[in-house]
Amino acid sequence: MSSKKKKYYVVWQGVNPGIYDNWTDTQLQIAGYPGAKYKSFKTKAEAESAYGDQYEEHVVKKDKKTPVVQEYDKSIIEPNSITVDAACSGNPGDMEYRAVETYSGVELFRKGPFKRGTNNIGEFLALVHAAAQLKKEGNTKTTIYTDSRTAMAWVRNKRVKTTLTKTKSNEILFTMVARAEKWIKENPIKNPILKWDTKTWGEIPADFGRK
Repeated sequence: MSSKKKKYYVVWQGVNPGIYDNWTDTQLQIAGYPGAKYKSFKTKAEAESAYGDQYEEHVVKKDKKTPVVQEYDKSIIEPNSITVDAACSGNPGDMEYRAVETYSGVELFRKGPFKRGTNNIGEFLALVHAAAQLKKEGNTKTTIYTDSRTAMAWVRNKRVKTTLTKTKSNEILFTMVARAEKWIKENPIKNPILKWDTKTWGEIPADFGRK
């Protein structure tokens, strides 16, 4: 018997606004819908009460230090999002990375393969590449998903901590890492970067499928 607790989803803005008792039906209302507004609730009563309110009353909080802070519901996949991932044949080995649109699976970019790289370096470069591309487009709303906590930490700390040895064959990777570190120090990332919940959602859409 499943121990997963049931949730109710309120769709304020989507194909058919309303209250849904499963994520599959909810996805049909928000996937690809521009500006979709939705949130999950633990009980049907909470969902019904929230549906009578404004969306902003449930996803935005205010305090004295921070005028407006967006609270992201980590239990559901953001419809306006992309995912990044890396693949490495060996450790170190031939490494490549890419980004795809979360729902459509359309590939946005793919780089590599690079000689004597690591998966963590690929994940880091993919995150920075995605953030830089979104900034170039003037897009600060799209969420970036990754399944690498290490890459998220490196981006957060603006520094890569790798034990990879620099050689002539992977010199280009170290140049790319240095360039990426410099970029994130000079360009605050405004797009949300969230951890992909592999256990709940399955493999990240940008996965290379080589497991």
